[in-house]
Amino acid sequence: MAPSLQLAREYKTITENPPPYIIAHPSESNILEWHYILTGPEDTPYHGGQYWGTLTFPPNYPFAPPAIRMHTPSGRFQPSSRLCLSISDFHPKSFNPAWEVSTILIGLLSFMTSNEMTTGSVAGSPSERKFYASRSRWWNSTGGGSHSNPKQKGNLKAGDGGAKFRSQWPELDKENWEWIRKNNIDPDTGYRSAGAASSSGSGCGSSCGPAIPGIAAAGSGGQTQAVVDRVVQQRDAGQGLLSKNKFYIAGAMVLVYLLLVRLYGDI
Repeated sequence: MAPSLQLAREYKTITENPPPYIIAHPSESNILEWHYILTGPEDTPYHGGQYWGTLTFPPNYPFAPPAIRMHTPSGRFQPSSRLCLSISDFHPKSFNPAWEVSTILIGLLSFMTSNEMTTGSVAGSPSERKFYASRSRWWNSTGGGSHSNPKQKGNLKAGDGGAKFRSQWPELDKENWEWIRKNNIDPDTGYRSAGAASSSGSGCGSSCGPAIPGIAAAGSGGQTQAVVDRVVQQRDAGQGLLSKNKFYIAGAMVLVYLLLVRLYGDI
């Protein structure tokens, strides 16, 4: 069977009976390029995450495996890098022609939630992976914050402003932007804007971090300056406290001195 017919049949199958946590479809312009979304399963650090990636099939599929990439940062894989798996093009001899797109994506999800390492994977703590999960929807639809100044349209690594994701997943992109607005997420940074309610239910979790008094959410440069200003304020406040109580402090020191003189005089 020709690859196009095989993949058309598999698209029908995966659409009618999608595996849990997985959706996928071929590109309209190239049936050999598929786009998938993995949703982080419960009881994993990826819970709630929206992980977008691509499968690039060879012309002789299903007798050779696809190249597998995950574009969304996850703390598990290097973004947009080819993954070395038994179901990927790194190991064509181990690929079984009976495996379908759903089989490949189920295998990818299974590997993602394990602790095995391979080419293209990275080591990360559960807290780091939860952090990436909380920012995944923002990253997909803004191109990692490059939406206001895309460096090159269609170039994921350069920052395409979310153009590629939007072209493949328009409905999800719309939902993501509604989520960003509803939860007061700054599109440029991926963090909640100043004044956002802590109980907004945004799923931001640990990525928001504890609030620092007197510091509003800002870009890295502004936040650094705000931290410096806060430290200066605290230092000046400490100096003011000493200045206001200098007479009491001096009196206490004199009293201690007299007590020491009397003690040593008695000895």
